[in-house]
This record gives sequence, C-alpha cells and structure tokens, in this order.
Amino acid sequence: MPVGPVGTYLVVLTARTSLRIGMFAALGVASADGVYAAVAAVAGTALAPLLVPVVGPLRWTSVVVLIGLAVMGAVKAVRRYRVQRMAVIEQETPVGVRTAYFGMLGMTMLNPWTVIYFAALVLGGSGVAGFGERVVFVVAAFAASASWQLLLAGGGALLGRLLTGHLGKLVTALASTVLIVVLAVRLVA
Repeated sequence: MPVGPVGTYLVVLTARTSLRIGMFAALGVASADGVYAAVAAVAGTALAPLLVPVVGPLRWTSVVVLIGLAVMGAVKAVRRYRVQRMAVIEQETPVGVRTAYFGMLGMTMLNPWTVIYFAALVLGGSGVAGFGERVVFVVAAFAASASWQLLLAGGGALLGRLLTGHLGKLVTALASTVLIVVLAVRLVA
C-alpha cells in the first residue's frame, strides 16, 4: 500500500508523541475511510454527479492544509532544536487522544485521494446490492484501513524510539516536512 501525505503525517505524529496517540490518530483515518465507504455503499451512483465538481477544490484545500502543517512542523522543529542547543528545556504541548483522532479524521476527510478513491467506487457503482453486503463492505473497508493505519502508527513509534536525540528529531521533522510537501504538490501536479 502506498503511503501518502496523511500516512506520512501519521507516522511522524506517532514518532513525536506516543503509540497511544498514534493509535487514536490511526483510528481517525480509518473512521474517515469508513464514512466514505458507507457513503459509497449507500448512495451508489446517485451521488456520483455531485462528487465530480468538488474533487478539484478538495484537492487544492488538502494541498494547502498539508503544506501548512508541514511548514508549521518544520518551523517548530527548528525552533525546538535551536532552544535545546542553547540548553534551555522547552515543554512541547502534548497532543491528546481526542485531538489526534479528530485531527486525523478531518485531515483524511479533506484528503483528495480518499475522496477520489471512494468517488471512483461511487462512479463505478459500489457493486454491493443488498443491505447485508453493504454492511460487510463498510466494515471491511474500515477494518482494512484501521489495520494499515495502526501498522503505520507502530512504525512511527519504532522510529520515535530510534530517533529520540535532538538532532534525530530535527532531521526527522525536516525530512518529513519535505516528503509531505512533495506528496502534497503531487496531488495537483
């Protein structure tokens, strides 16, 4: 499975915080995927004409949000590195589980690739006819997404343990910033 900007942000968030925060963030991503799967299963082809005009604006909104998050992360990392080099301790504002969950839910809901993927399901017909098949489709989409996102969060937790030094945190933050910006720009390129 490819890792896009949202997945990259999930890994970085988990690396900077904790596995617990990363797990809640991963479930936020999976919840958004579950919502889109439910829309695709329930609305089917009736919703398709309404989705086509909003994909472009959502793509640009997502690019702006992702680049903004990347720039803020880089600025914060550089400031933190400079302060720590001067031997001053700075307490980072902790991210709570609610913030992680709802932040990633919102980011994924704005992610144009998620919209495009589920729009394609709607445009092509979801292929699920009965109520039982629709429920299975939504649950399977959520479970598949949750397992992948939790795997990414686990990878982020491992990275966080490996790169806990001041320089490691700076390099990780700047590298992820560049990667997020590149992936965001590719959304509209």
